[in-house]
Amino acid sequence: MNVKRFIARSSREALNQVRMAFGADAVVLSNKPCDAGVEVLAMAPEGIAQIEQVAAVAPREIAPASAAPVKQAAQVPVEQDVQRLAMSTLSFQDYVRERLLRRRRAAMQPEAPETVMPTYEERHAPVAAAPSMPARITPQPVAPVTQQPLPVQQPIAARAPAAPATSMQLAVPAAREPLRLPESVPSLADPTAAQREQAAVMNELRSMKGLIEDRFSALAFMEQLHRNPRQSALSQRLLESGFSPALVRKLVEHLPADVTDEIAWAQGVLSRNLQTDEASLPIEDLGGVYALIGATGVGKTTSTAKIAASFAARHGVANLGLITLDAYRLGAHEQLRAYGRILGVPVHTAHDRASLDDLLELLAGKKLVLIDTAGMAQRDQRTRELLDMLAHRAIQRLLVVNAASQGETVEDVMQAYGAAQCRGAVLSKIDEAVKTAPALDALIRHKLRVVGVANGQRVPEDWHRLSSQALVQRALRPVTSPAWRVEPGEVNLLFAAAQRSALPTAAAAWR
Repeated sequence: MNVKRFIARSSREALNQVRMAFGADAVVLSNKPCDAGVEVLAMAPEGIAQIEQVAAVAPREIAPASAAPVKQAAQVPVEQDVQRLAMSTLSFQDYVRERLLRRRRAAMQPEAPETVMPTYEERHAPVAAAPSMPARITPQPVAPVTQQPLPVQQPIAARAPAAPATSMQLAVPAAREPLRLPESVPSLADPTAAQREQAAVMNELRSMKGLIEDRFSALAFMEQLHRNPRQSALSQRLLESGFSPALVRKLVEHLPADVTDEIAWAQGVLSRNLQTDEASLPIEDLGGVYALIGATGVGKTTSTAKIAASFAARHGVANLGLITLDAYRLGAHEQLRAYGRILGVPVHTAHDRASLDDLLELLAGKKLVLIDTAGMAQRDQRTRELLDMLAHRAIQRLLVVNAASQGETVEDVMQAYGAAQCRGAVLSKIDEAVKTAPALDALIRHKLRVVGVANGQRVPEDWHRLSSQALVQRALRPVTSPAWRVEPGEVNLLFAAAQRSALPTAAAAWR
């Protein structure tokens, strides 16, 4: 452990010196003004752990029986201790340990008189004065002939040679005699209120450090945009389209210097990161058991009817099974039953997990089984019950996402419905969406595959499978309304308001 003093003209310069000497996790002991500016005492972060470790296992001595109470010793000013000890860097650990033990014992047992801890000078003086002293001298009871003890302030080394053998045993402790503390006195390693307060302060300092680093990073990025017009133009175009500031920042930071058309480059990068089901077989040909889930009014029942009609046109209705779980809305199951009557397929209703298992066993011979679920808000507690009901090993979930929703709403829906456990996503209502970039942004972030796109109410004509290039090209269309255009001066405001928590998520989604 090493404590160093740093003097600078300002606190910022002093802290920079501390960071260069001990790192970003340095421990600042004091900060006070001086003639030259500011004086800061600091040490390495491992210094606190060393102090606590040494204090917990270090030997402690038994003081003379005639010593004063520890309460009087605790009142000795720190300046007198420093002057008497001529404290150096090497004796700092012993000094801190003694001061902590004095104050702790005085605070926990203020009434009971206890033995005074010898100072650093008194403890080490007998070793130099009497080298032939035994390694361990057991204190003896006070004899009648030595009823007047020597004062505590008198150095032991000065009176040790003149005292008889009996008085030496009474006054001089062993050089490394461990102190027998009472059972009620905890060690420094035990969690205390001071340690908890120190931990809380350290957490606050770390939070403040992260906030400062985030602000400086945002300022540096905005300054970079001012210096590079191509990056500024790309940021403006992506923000106008509706992409999140976190994703825009990742794209701009990775923009190569030799690219001539930054919009085409960004379109290619987004297309590679957006996963679609165009290259593989559609779910109508793959078959299986699929449950369409999502928020209220996103088009789950209509999408179920579109997939069922597309399957019936290819493979016939004999291999198709329809199940509805929507028993909450009045007449909700009648909508799917109407589509079933048109197709000639019976629609079964399941009210609980047991009935759902029975229906799945009944329809086990069908190639494709579609389950229509009730629409619930993502923050409704019944959403979790619905997901638990669909926790069957044969059921694959398809999350229906409204392309016209706000980006924050789509993100909240994906988190509530567990996008990571879904087989894919159905992007609905793209004909109503002015900006599809927020939905595509969330799909890229969660790496959710788009299995189909719905752009109308017609069954099954409005069911399509689009490529990632077509979806990204649609999202990057220029904004026609002047009220929603982002001016170059407004780009900084959008980046300054971006949440810091979105940056690690966007970085994890980047490939």
